[in-house]
Amino acid sequence: MSIEINTSRQQNIIARLERLPYSFWHVKMRLIVGIATFFDAFDAVSIAYILPVIAPLWNISPTQTGLLISISYVGQLLGAVFFGWYAERSGRTRALFWSIAIMGGMSFLCATAWSLNSLLLFRFIQGFGLGGEVPIAAAYINEVAKAHGRGKFILLYELVFVVGLVLAALLGYWVVPHLGWHYMFLIGGIPAIIIPLFIKNLPESPRWLASKMRLDEAEKAVEKIESNVSNNGQIALPPLENSGIKVAEKSTNWRELFQGIYLRRTLTVWVIWFSAYFITYGLTTWLPSLYSRVYKLPLEQSLLFSLITNIAGLAGAFGCAMLVDIVGRKAWFTGAFLGGSLFMFLLWNSGAGTPYLVLIYASLSYTFIASISLALYLYSPEIYPTRMRALGSSIGSAWLRVASALGPYITGMVVAGYSISLVFIIFAVVALIGAIITGIFAIETKGKILEEISP
Repeated sequence: MSIEINTSRQQNIIARLERLPYSFWHVKMRLIVGIATFFDAFDAVSIAYILPVIAPLWNISPTQTGLLISISYVGQLLGAVFFGWYAERSGRTRALFWSIAIMGGMSFLCATAWSLNSLLLFRFIQGFGLGGEVPIAAAYINEVAKAHGRGKFILLYELVFVVGLVLAALLGYWVVPHLGWHYMFLIGGIPAIIIPLFIKNLPESPRWLASKMRLDEAEKAVEKIESNVSNNGQIALPPLENSGIKVAEKSTNWRELFQGIYLRRTLTVWVIWFSAYFITYGLTTWLPSLYSRVYKLPLEQSLLFSLITNIAGLAGAFGCAMLVDIVGRKAWFTGAFLGGSLFMFLLWNSGAGTPYLVLIYASLSYTFIASISLALYLYSPEIYPTRMRALGSSIGSAWLRVASALGPYITGMVVAGYSISLVFIIFAVVALIGAIITGIFAIETKGKILEEISP
């Protein structure tokens, strides 16, 4: 009888979350978590706009440049796995708190770096925090969002990640030449000061609490959210529906990622993560250096061209946020991979003879690829149940880190030993593989309750 009562209470908690209209509380919650995600993106790519200055200053070779870009992603790989496990064990908000504290604190230390080796160490540790923040934040926001309009709701939040990439380019364009490279890291340390205080005031995910059978705490968390949404009872909430939602009685087990229906989902989403981010970071972190080293453009023009490409990515991500609930996740990913592959192929075919060809075709390609990079933080949490949502999303994003380490490093090796056009055909083939795997094996999730998608 107690099992039936607990199941009923779990179902009630989920139904109460699903009935809540999107409100000012949701906007505030997205803003708090979004600021952290914004700086996650900023810290991840700020090195790209610092490299054109410190490379000649410290006599850094192209291979060492690739290593400096990649070392952060090695740390992110380890951080993604650790914080995914930690979020399932100790909660979403606690994992967010510590990942953000490490991420921002180490940015301040990066500003004090005196050599290549010191910066390599600080960037590696900073990456550990960076690796945990975004997938845990995505899991949290997915768990407090309702099924209807979830894609638009979450992707409008995730846009702050792309905005972070753009602002890193914009600030890099002005800050580095005028104030010096140290200030980019000082700006990146801001979240260590302010965000953990806000995170501590967020309620823990009721879905996670319910999955751990901490039902009293889950109900109190839902009541807190309901009170905020209803303005302390002044706004009537919709009636409860979906009270018959099925809730699985299972505990977290990482092996389940490779069992039953989840094996296909896991392997498919890993390919999508790897393909999208191999291109994203292989391209965006190297563009300023390619323009300045290969095409001999002045520093400010190199940074400006990179900024334009990042703005194109923001436009593509915004289009995805507006349309993904209509088009669907699977169709969007497949089409975007094909579009990204096409323009990389055209750039390779042109011989990439001028910086203007690179600017045009790389920007068009990145318009498509950036939308996938963004939407993966919606899709990955959707395809796993609450008991392993953070773990599945984090391990999936670990392949982002593998790709983000390999992409810049391989780009550096190809640029140093071969022709620049070869880089772009590699990106084209990777995107094409992503399109084929997605089109054949991905599942559709739009408009479905999380428990319906993942029993």
